[in-house]
Amino acid sequence: MPSFWETLQVNGQEMSTYVSVPSGSGPFPAVVVIQTIRGVNQFIQDQSDKLAGEGYAAVAPDLFHRITDPALTDPYERGATLSDPEVVADCNATMDFLLGHSAVDNDRIGIVGFCMGGRVAWLAAATNPNYKATVPYYGGSIMVTRGAGVQTPLELADNINCPILFHFGEIDANPSQDDMAKLDAELTRLDKPHQFFTYPEADHGFADHTGARYNREGAEIAWPRTLQFFAAHLKGAPVV
Repeated sequence: MPSFWETLQVNGQEMSTYVSVPSGSGPFPAVVVIQTIRGVNQFIQDQSDKLAGEGYAAVAPDLFHRITDPALTDPYERGATLSDPEVVADCNATMDFLLGHSAVDNDRIGIVGFCMGGRVAWLAAATNPNYKATVPYYGGSIMVTRGAGVQTPLELADNINCPILFHFGEIDANPSQDDMAKLDAELTRLDKPHQFFTYPEADHGFADHTGARYNREGAEIAWPRTLQFFAAHLKGAPVV
């Protein structure tokens, strides 16, 4: 199961991308893996490798590639530099890479994101019709814009053309349980297929085994659900 770094072009700029692929020639279903605020770190690489082990080509773009100041190391300050139109461009460049790759089945591409990546997964699905499944993990701030964004991800929800599986931590403040209710109500109003799960006593970042808020019980339930969801919508497996 090989993994490597690939350099993609986004509007004339270079974007490093972690790629993990199954053994064999494919074509494989694929999953875009969107980073946390801590970057394409060991956790994101591990999740990509796990997906490759399940038969998916996994691609994790570095959304911080525009940051050139070496002194800017604080994750939250780095996260504050992101702008929705640029993030959409990054995700679209990643999608174009997959669509143009002979080892990828163009009709079987999904996306998963963690933390800020959960918000990005929603935003990507709302701005690119090629996704067939979307899995945000505790994606906060879906009801606000970032940078030069004009519409919030929630306001773009009518453009989502694939099913959504969303994982929430019970004691998470962003997204909170009230936020979950609002997101659920809007997707229901729009008749968008979705499943929401809340994990008891789990906080933001509960799936990250490298983080301080890791909740093993929640993580070990959420990940198999994620794999079942992707199998159903990207591999044609029966819905469990």
